[in-house]
Amino acid sequence: MDNNIIPEHIAIIMDGNGRWAKERSFPRLQGHLAGVNTVRKVTEYCLDFNINYLTLYAFSRENWDRPEEEVKGLMSLFSKVIREEIDELKKNRIRVRFLGNIEQLPNDVKEAATYIQDSTKNCDKMNLILAFNYSGRTEIIEAANKAIEKGKKVTEKTFREFLLLPDVPDPDLFIRTSGELRISNFLLYQIAYTELFFTDTLWPDFGKDDFIKALNSYKKRDRRFGNIR
Repeated sequence: MDNNIIPEHIAIIMDGNGRWAKERSFPRLQGHLAGVNTVRKVTEYCLDFNINYLTLYAFSRENWDRPEEEVKGLMSLFSKVIREEIDELKKNRIRVRFLGNIEQLPNDVKEAATYIQDSTKNCDKMNLILAFNYSGRTEIIEAANKAIEKGKKVTEKTFREFLLLPDVPDPDLFIRTSGELRISNFLLYQIAYTELFFTDTLWPDFGKDDFIKALNSYKKRDRRFGNIR
Protein backbone atom coordinates (compact mmCIF):
# COMPACT_ATOMS: atom_id res chain seq x y z
CA MET A 1 0.00 0.00 0.00
CA ASP A 2 1.23 3.49 -0.94
CA ASN A 3 2.66 5.14 2.17
CA ASN A 4 1.42 8.51 0.90
CA ILE A 5 -2.16 7.48 1.56
CA ILE A 6 -1.65 5.77 4.89
CA PRO A 7 -3.54 7.62 7.65
CA GLU A 8 -1.36 9.28 10.26
CA HIS A 9 -3.97 8.81 12.98
CA ILE A 10 -6.59 6.06 13.37
CA ALA A 11 -9.30 6.20 16.04
CA ILE A 12 -11.30 3.09 16.91
CA ILE A 13 -14.45 2.32 18.88
CA MET A 14 -13.80 -1.27 19.91
CA ASP A 15 -17.39 -2.52 19.99
CA GLY A 16 -18.76 -6.04 20.28
CA ASN A 17 -16.88 -7.70 23.15
CA GLY A 18 -20.10 -8.45 25.03
CA ARG A 19 -21.89 -9.84 21.99
CA TRP A 20 -18.87 -11.96 21.12
CA ALA A 21 -19.00 -13.49 24.60
CA LYS A 22 -22.78 -13.95 24.51
CA GLU A 23 -22.62 -15.83 21.20
CA ARG A 24 -20.27 -18.30 22.90
CA SER A 25 -22.15 -18.43 26.23
CA PHE A 26 -19.11 -16.89 27.93
CA PRO A 27 -19.17 -14.28 30.72
CA ARG A 28 -18.98 -10.73 29.33
CA LEU A 29 -15.55 -10.25 30.90
CA GLN A 30 -14.24 -13.08 28.72
CA GLY A 31 -15.22 -10.98 25.72
CA HIS A 32 -13.24 -8.04 27.07
CA LEU A 33 -10.25 -10.32 27.60
CA ALA A 34 -10.51 -11.46 23.97
CA GLY A 35 -10.72 -7.81 23.01
CA VAL A 36 -7.37 -7.14 24.70
CA ASN A 37 -5.76 -9.65 22.32
CA THR A 38 -7.19 -7.69 19.40
CA VAL A 39 -5.72 -4.48 20.82
CA ARG A 40 -2.30 -6.14 20.75
CA LYS A 41 -2.78 -7.24 17.13
CA VAL A 42 -4.09 -3.91 15.88
CA THR A 43 -1.22 -2.08 17.58
CA GLU A 44 1.17 -4.37 15.70
CA TYR A 45 -0.64 -3.63 12.42
CA CYS A 46 -0.23 0.09 13.03
CA LEU A 47 3.48 -0.39 13.64
CA ASP A 48 3.77 -2.42 10.43
CA PHE A 49 2.08 0.36 8.42
CA ASN A 50 3.97 3.18 10.16
CA ILE A 51 0.82 4.75 11.58
CA ASN A 52 1.88 7.34 14.13
CA TYR A 53 -1.23 7.59 16.30
CA LEU A 54 -3.78 5.01 17.39
CA THR A 55 -6.59 6.16 19.68
CA LEU A 56 -8.79 3.51 21.26
CA TYR A 57 -12.08 4.17 23.06
CA ALA A 58 -11.39 1.97 26.07
CA PHE A 59 -13.91 3.23 28.63
CA SER A 60 -16.44 6.03 28.29
CA ARG A 61 -17.97 8.17 31.03
CA GLU A 62 -21.26 6.41 30.23
CA ASN A 63 -19.72 2.97 30.85
CA TRP A 64 -19.91 3.59 34.60
CA ASP A 65 -23.62 2.78 34.26
CA ARG A 66 -22.86 -0.84 33.35
CA PRO A 67 -23.38 -3.57 35.97
CA GLU A 68 -21.04 -3.08 38.93
CA GLU A 69 -19.47 -6.51 38.52
CA GLU A 70 -18.55 -5.79 34.90
CA VAL A 71 -17.09 -2.38 35.73
CA LYS A 72 -14.96 -3.84 38.54
CA GLY A 73 -13.80 -6.61 36.21
CA LEU A 74 -12.86 -4.09 33.51
CA MET A 75 -10.88 -1.98 35.97
CA SER A 76 -9.03 -5.01 37.29
CA LEU A 77 -8.31 -6.24 33.76
CA PHE A 78 -7.08 -2.84 32.68
CA SER A 79 -4.70 -2.47 35.62
CA LYS A 80 -3.34 -5.99 35.10
CA VAL A 81 -2.83 -5.67 31.33
CA ILE A 82 -1.02 -2.34 31.63
CA ARG A 83 1.63 -3.81 33.89
CA GLU A 84 1.99 -6.93 31.74
CA GLU A 85 2.49 -4.95 28.52
CA ILE A 86 4.96 -2.32 29.71
CA ASP A 87 8.14 -4.12 28.55
CA GLU A 88 6.72 -4.90 25.10
CA LEU A 89 5.53 -1.34 24.65
CA LYS A 90 8.95 0.06 25.54
CA LYS A 91 10.65 -2.48 23.29
CA ASN A 92 8.53 -1.28 20.35
CA ARG A 93 8.99 2.38 21.34
CA ILE A 94 5.27 2.94 21.83
CA ARG A 95 4.28 5.90 23.95
CA VAL A 96 1.05 5.42 25.90
CA ARG A 97 -1.10 8.44 26.68
CA PHE A 98 -4.52 8.83 28.26
CA LEU A 99 -7.44 10.88 27.06
CA GLY A 100 -10.00 11.46 29.79
CA ASN A 101 -10.16 12.08 33.52
CA ILE A 102 -7.91 9.45 35.10
CA GLU A 103 -8.08 11.26 38.46
CA GLN A 104 -11.58 9.82 38.95
CA LEU A 105 -10.41 6.22 38.48
CA PRO A 106 -9.86 3.74 41.35
CA ASN A 107 -6.44 4.23 42.91
CA ASP A 108 -4.86 1.05 41.51
CA VAL A 109 -6.01 1.91 37.97
CA LYS A 110 -4.90 5.53 38.31
CA GLU A 111 -1.48 4.40 39.56
CA ALA A 112 -1.14 1.92 36.68
CA ALA A 113 -2.12 4.59 34.15
CA THR A 114 0.34 7.10 35.59
CA TYR A 115 3.06 4.46 35.70
CA ILE A 116 2.72 3.47 32.06
CA GLN A 117 2.53 7.08 30.88
CA ASP A 118 5.70 7.98 32.77
CA SER A 119 7.52 4.80 31.71
CA THR A 120 6.87 5.31 27.99
CA LYS A 121 7.03 9.11 27.73
CA ASN A 122 10.32 9.01 25.80
CA CYS A 123 9.17 6.38 23.29
CA ASP A 124 9.15 7.90 19.82
CA LYS A 125 7.87 5.41 17.22
CA MET A 126 4.13 5.47 17.84
CA ASN A 127 1.53 7.01 20.15
CA LEU A 128 -1.08 4.68 21.64
CA ILE A 129 -3.81 6.85 23.13
CA LEU A 130 -6.36 5.27 25.44
CA ALA A 131 -9.61 7.18 25.85
CA PHE A 132 -10.49 6.17 29.39
CA ASN A 133 -13.24 7.75 31.48
CA TYR A 134 -13.71 9.95 28.42
CA SER A 135 -16.61 11.99 27.03
CA GLY A 136 -16.38 14.07 23.87
CA ARG A 137 -19.02 16.54 25.07
CA THR A 138 -17.28 16.93 28.42
CA GLU A 139 -13.96 17.60 26.70
CA ILE A 140 -15.54 20.40 24.63
CA ILE A 141 -17.33 21.95 27.63
CA GLU A 142 -14.19 21.85 29.77
CA ALA A 143 -12.13 23.37 26.95
CA ALA A 144 -14.65 26.20 26.59
CA ASN A 145 -14.57 26.84 30.33
CA LYS A 146 -10.76 26.95 30.32
CA ALA A 147 -10.87 29.56 27.57
CA ILE A 148 -13.44 31.61 29.52
CA GLU A 149 -11.32 31.42 32.68
CA LYS A 150 -8.37 32.80 30.74
CA GLY A 151 -10.56 35.51 29.24
CA LYS A 152 -9.65 34.31 25.77
CA LYS A 153 -11.78 34.62 22.68
CA VAL A 154 -11.10 31.49 20.68
CA THR A 155 -10.98 30.57 17.01
CA GLU A 156 -11.04 27.06 15.58
CA LYS A 157 -7.25 27.14 15.61
CA THR A 158 -6.80 28.44 19.16
CA PHE A 159 -9.59 26.33 20.66
CA ARG A 160 -7.39 23.28 20.18
CA GLU A 161 -5.03 24.64 22.84
CA PHE A 162 -7.66 23.88 25.48
CA LEU A 163 -8.37 20.28 24.44
CA LEU A 164 -6.99 17.38 26.48
CA LEU A 165 -4.22 16.45 24.01
CA PRO A 166 -3.76 19.58 21.89
CA ASP A 167 -0.62 18.32 20.16
CA VAL A 168 -2.30 15.22 18.72
CA PRO A 169 -3.51 15.63 15.11
CA ASP A 170 -7.13 14.94 14.27
CA PRO A 171 -7.89 11.35 13.27
CA ASP A 172 -7.75 10.65 9.54
CA LEU A 173 -9.70 7.42 9.85
CA PHE A 174 -12.38 6.40 12.36
CA ILE A 175 -13.28 2.70 12.67
CA ARG A 176 -16.21 1.24 14.59
CA THR A 177 -16.72 -2.49 14.84
CA SER A 178 -19.82 -4.65 15.48
CA GLY A 179 -22.22 -3.00 13.05
CA GLU A 180 -23.24 -0.01 15.17
CA LEU A 181 -23.48 3.21 13.15
CA ARG A 182 -22.89 5.81 15.87
CA ILE A 183 -20.09 8.09 17.05
CA SER A 184 -21.06 7.57 20.72
CA ASN A 185 -19.61 10.77 22.15
CA PHE A 186 -16.09 9.99 20.88
CA LEU A 187 -13.73 12.79 19.78
CA LEU A 188 -16.64 14.98 18.73
CA TYR A 189 -14.49 18.04 18.02
CA GLN A 190 -11.62 16.17 16.41
CA ILE A 191 -13.52 14.05 13.87
CA ALA A 192 -15.17 16.91 11.97
CA TYR A 193 -13.46 15.81 8.74
CA THR A 194 -12.42 12.30 9.65
CA GLU A 195 -13.24 9.48 7.23
CA LEU A 196 -15.66 6.99 8.84
CA PHE A 197 -15.53 3.22 8.41
CA PHE A 198 -18.07 0.84 9.95
CA THR A 199 -17.81 -2.94 9.96
CA ASP A 200 -20.09 -5.71 11.21
CA THR A 201 -17.07 -7.62 12.57
CA LEU A 202 -17.07 -7.88 16.36
CA TRP A 203 -13.96 -6.42 17.96
CA PRO A 204 -12.46 -9.74 19.19
CA ASP A 205 -12.74 -11.06 15.60
CA PHE A 206 -11.23 -7.94 13.99
CA GLY A 207 -8.11 -9.16 12.21
CA LYS A 208 -5.58 -8.04 9.64
CA ASP A 209 -7.94 -8.53 6.70
CA ASP A 210 -10.47 -6.23 8.39
CA PHE A 211 -7.76 -3.68 9.14
CA ILE A 212 -6.54 -3.66 5.54
CA LYS A 213 -10.13 -3.39 4.30
CA ALA A 214 -10.48 -0.21 6.37
CA LEU A 215 -7.20 1.15 4.99
CA ASN A 216 -8.26 0.35 1.43
CA SER A 217 -11.56 2.13 1.99
CA TYR A 218 -9.68 5.16 3.28
CA LYS A 219 -7.37 5.06 0.27
CA LYS A 220 -10.35 5.48 -2.08
CA ARG A 221 -11.76 8.53 -0.28
CA ASP A 222 -11.41 11.99 -1.80
CA ARG A 223 -10.64 14.16 1.22
CA ARG A 224 -11.71 17.67 0.17
CA PHE A 225 -12.26 19.16 3.65
CA GLY A 226 -15.21 21.16 2.31
CA ASN A 227 -13.38 22.39 -0.81
CA ILE A 228 -14.16 21.68 -4.46
CA ARG A 229 -11.42 19.94 -6.44
